[in-house]
Amino acid sequence: MTKIGGLDYTELRGYTICTSPRSGSNFLSQHLSSTGLLGHPLEYFNWGGRRYFDDPDYPKDVPGQIKMILTMGATPNGVYGLKIFAHQHDWISGEIGWLDVLPNLRFVLLSRRDLLGQAISWARALQTGQYRSSEPAKQMAMFDADLIQNQLVAIARERARWEMFFARTGIEPLRLEYETLIMDPCNVVHQVADLMDLSSPPSLDLSKVTVEKQSDSLSLEWAKRFRAERSNPNIVDII
Repeated sequence: MTKIGGLDYTELRGYTICTSPRSGSNFLSQHLSSTGLLGHPLEYFNWGGRRYFDDPDYPKDVPGQIKMILTMGATPNGVYGLKIFAHQHDWISGEIGWLDVLPNLRFVLLSRRDLLGQAISWARALQTGQYRSSEPAKQMAMFDADLIQNQLVAIARERARWEMFFARTGIEPLRLEYETLIMDPCNVVHQVADLMDLSSPPSLDLSKVTVEKQSDSLSLEWAKRFRAERSNPNIVDII
């Protein structure tokens, strides 16, 4: 793999969005992709998701997925993007040193201050099958404190694993937050552009952004009810 889109392999540069489910990563990825200059970040190591959304023949093997990152995930200026959850790293662990084969890779850590809101969003998505606002819900969501608790624990673990990764590697990522992203996506995109050393701030094409914020009054009601049922301050955690 010496030439990618007319560029030498070593001329490519990219970033990975390290995050957890329901963090606004689809919202961020579509805004970045809409610039035409900041790659097309997707879950390229999630072959099942890619086959569902993009390509029924998407490769299962990690080398094939790496090639997709550097082709499908790249814009003509040689910038590529991807996103990955901590648990997805387990799927490819031991198969290939992906950090060694992706050239000039930089890191973005996307998190959400409101962990309970994130857990509720994940619980609702699991029940409805609606992971993006542009998709129809397959069934209604019902309040389930145990399910919310399970997803809250999963999110806490995902976040802790990324923090451990950065602590032990010494890598300092660009840190972004969902709440800031929702308020001012243009500013967040410009921060990623600075990370990738673009010479000028890119323009966004909002016609290419199809996902929207999904949190609503029901999410707030569930948060209030969950806290009423599970907020014993004499317990540090409920794992």
